[in-house]
Amino acid sequence: MLRSLAAAIVCALLLTGCSDARPAWQSLPPAPVARTEVVGADLSGRVAVVGGLTSDGAASARVDLYDPRRARWLRLPDLPEGLHHAMAASRAGRLYVAGGYRIRDGETEASDRAWVLFDRRWRPLPSLPEPRAAGGAAIVRNRLYVVGGTTSRAPGSLAGRSLYLDLRTLRWQGFAGLDRPREHLGVTALAGRIYAIGGRTAGLETNTAAADVYDPRARAWSRLPDAPTRRGGNGATAAAGLAVTVGGEGPGGTIRAVDAFDPASGSWTSLHASPRPRHGVAVVGIGRTVYQALGGPEPGLTVSPTLLSLRVPPPD
Repeated sequence: MLRSLAAAIVCALLLTGCSDARPAWQSLPPAPVARTEVVGADLSGRVAVVGGLTSDGAASARVDLYDPRRARWLRLPDLPEGLHHAMAASRAGRLYVAGGYRIRDGETEASDRAWVLFDRRWRPLPSLPEPRAAGGAAIVRNRLYVVGGTTSRAPGSLAGRSLYLDLRTLRWQGFAGLDRPREHLGVTALAGRIYAIGGRTAGLETNTAAADVYDPRARAWSRLPDAPTRRGGNGATAAAGLAVTVGGEGPGGTIRAVDAFDPASGSWTSLHASPRPRHGVAVVGIGRTVYQALGGPEPGLTVSPTLLSLRVPPPD
């Protein structure tokens, strides 16, 4: 009986049943302020969570940083303006933020501003060639790529092209957009390529399982096999040699499934489902660990401070 009780306690702590030996999600200290429609990045081995919406629908300028080694949250300097649905990526200890939705004269609009944080100061970068929100960002070599999203709040304003900022010359360039344009998608970089996973074209019923990869050397997009799950409002990251997508919302609620693409095999696999699914979530990979930070527990404007982590097994 004592052994059974001990096993039950272990399973509860792991936030999962003991049906298999795969790594389970772990609950970590919650963020100081609950938000949704945030964006995240790996900032020198720590989880940066940027902007978002608060429970009253206000655009937040807050930037929080979770340090896994100390198991605590730190606060970074606020963004120069409140933003939600922004795009972020990091490189060499610098945090880059592009676009997002902001409030101007009481109206929500897509922003064309870009910023970089270093030496604890936000510094302006050249403006994007066009406003952009609800897309994704990733850095490959010396370029900050911005993929997908919308150019305004108006219906049918899906971005038709992708953009990159050369971090040496600080000049923006346009390049081929997704042949299946969409917003609220997950974007990540893995092994010198950029992955765009999921997203939607309008409401939740338009969620897609589409997945694409961009090769900067070939300057071309290629279609990947569809992911196992249709989703929008999701995040994506790289961990353990896999492109992993987490979260999102659909007509049936927030999405528990966690899907991972293995470039070596060209196939998808399912990882352990999230016990606390979120949309508008920051998804950050550090080494073999995936972090799911903040986001909405239900479709629409709902917020949470939740932080979870999943240790990802290496590809077979």
